[in-house]
Amino acid sequence: MPDIAENRRARFDYHVEERHEAGLVLEGWEVKAIRAGQVQLTDGYVLIRDGELYLIGCRIDPLRSASSHVHPQADRTRKLLMHRDEIRRLIGKVEQRGFTLVPLNLHYKGGRVKVEVALARGKAQHDKRETEKKRDWDREKQRLMRHKVSSSGDR
Repeated sequence: MPDIAENRRARFDYHVEERHEAGLVLEGWEVKAIRAGQVQLTDGYVLIRDGELYLIGCRIDPLRSASSHVHPQADRTRKLLMHRDEIRRLIGKVEQRGFTLVPLNLHYKGGRVKVEVALARGKAQHDKRETEKKRDWDREKQRLMRHKVSSSGDR
């Protein structure tokens, strides 16, 4: 499943509990722009309105070659498509247990653009610091291992 755009910030800010795949209602110019890689998901979030899910904050920059009769809006609200029972179940969890719906990535599936939505809980500040420490340590370990392997091959 080739990713188009990934929300890497979501994994840093939230504990991901469940993942769900949803379709996305797009206009023609948006599909062309996505294929050209003109999409940013970092500030995106999912809003529940009237029993339906909407993706907000996902920025799709229009191509310069978009036709003259289209007036593209880069930050418009886009509807997510899921089965009604799945939406009801997600809404129940968000309202009762304090979960948040966060977009993780955009990807292609069968020629269509899909969004992976996560049911997530916000991390506390100390959890974020812990994640950062772990990432730094892993990076340092990799650096040390590369250094060790390159120096042992010189003999």
